Amino acid sequence: MKAYEIVYIFDTTVPEERIQEKLDRYHGQLGGEITALDHWGRRQLAFPIRKRGAGHYVVAQFRAAAEALPEFERLLKLDEELLRYLIVLHEGQPTSPMSIATRQPKRSEDEDEDEGEEEERS
Repeated sequence: MKAYEIVYIFDTTVPEERIQEKLDRYHGQLGGEITALDHWGRRQLAFPIRKRGAGHYVVAQFRAAAEALPEFERLLKLDEELLRYLIVLHEGQPTSPMSIATRQPKRSEDEDEDEGEEEERS
């Protein structure tokens, strides 16, 4: 089983309860294990999708067999209320308890040294 990450963008007219029902159905189809689920909520889209300017974002990380993905993607493509989705292999750090959206990027040692020099000059 491999680790994957998926981003769903739902139509904003879909109620939260129905989004959760859809996610339960999708993830049940996978037959794998959901390792993290994060609702980002309503976000502005970079460009219109199906004449919509905003979408409800959900990010999930899961472990599943590669053989389960084609049927999973077929189920996603049939859903008219799902504007877009993207599945990628998850090769990074596991999700921490805090929200995926609010995590601070790791800083390099060079950046830390540059800031220290600027503070000394002041």
